Amino acid sequence: MALQFPKYERHVLSAEIRSTLNRVLHLTVQAAKRYHKKTTLQDLDIEVEFLRALVRKARRLGYITPNRYEVWSRHIDEIGRMVGGWIRSVSGDSR
Repeated sequence: MALQFPKYERHVLSAEIRSTLNRVLHLTVQAAKRYHKKTTLQDLDIEVEFLRALVRKARRLGYITPNRYEVWSRHIDEIGRMVGGWIRSVSGDSR
């Protein structure tokens, strides 16, 4: 049995995704400007994971197509790799 959500629920989820994307942008600028970046980068990493979870939820609820989900996932994965590399460079980890 499919879950029935009110139409506004879809709009709430899209607003949450938009808000999370804005937060990711804000944290990226903030990390670039800070001398001590580690905590800000950790917050950025958390937001990227939250964005990933929201997009998964949108797919699971059928609000986005499998093709769009694939595109979103590739972009989010790339952002995650960039953030991970940035964290490693700040930490001095040479993996």
